Amino acid sequence: QVQLVESGGGLVQAGDSLRLSCAPSGRTSSDYFSGYAMGWFRQAPGKDHEFVAVIGRDGDRQFYSDAVKGRFTISRDDARNTVYLQMNNLKRDDTAVYYCAADSYVRITTIEQLDLPPNELAYWGQGTQVTVSS
Repeated sequence: QVQLVESGGGLVQAGDSLRLSCAPSGRTSSDYFSGYAMGWFRQAPGKDHEFVAVIGRDGDRQFYSDAVKGRFTISRDDARNTVYLQMNNLKRDDTAVYYCAADSYVRITTIEQLDLPPNELAYWGQGTQVTVSS
């Protein structure tokens, strides 16, 4: 079964930037995820999962949480089956494990309101740690 694999996390200082990547594991056809919206979630220690950003199937729609709006940018490269999260001006509150997901745009943006865990989305990664020190 195809799974998503995140990379690019690490330890940085406040104000620094990081770019996370997410791609499917194993051999997949090109454009495997072109029919899905792609999103990012995060989970800080002791807290629930939190929606971060989503990008539509065609890349024409992006939506961000208020906590990251203006600092983070989500993008996708379907030829590489990869979704990115560019994170600028990182803050200590951004410290979390970051997960990527694939599903419909509506499900990604409403799963929290439905009180469902985001790992019930169609595809879910294993996460990458981002730690921001002051």
